[in-house]
Amino acid sequence: MTEQVETSATTRTDGINLSPVAAAKVKSLLEQEGRDDLQLRIAVQPGGCSGLRYQLFFDERTLDGDQVTDFDGVAVVVDRMSVPYLNGATIDFADTIDKQGFTIDNPNATGSCACGDSFH
Repeated sequence: MTEQVETSATTRTDGINLSPVAAAKVKSLLEQEGRDDLQLRIAVQPGGCSGLRYQLFFDERTLDGDQVTDFDGVAVVVDRMSVPYLNGATIDFADTIDKQGFTIDNPNATGSCACGDSFH
């Protein structure tokens, strides 16, 4: 069973958040791919220096228990095992001299490794 959640202008604490900048970047990437059947999936997997690692990728699947949130036409999917780790987290997109790519600000992370690729 998939749970559909609509977003509001406030930061959610009971689910994932996607900034307007990140939503625009996802839309742009999907347009480049020429696919309208893909959604952004974010998952938490074991690994990395600190124990857990984020995975962001485009996925055409919807699995049982997925939480799907719509951000202005961009579907973000979180599997049921990752939901507790990502409640209140915000995905953003940075495009500066010193950083480019998707970033995750997660209030549930109590620490991270020096490379910034994993958390605990």
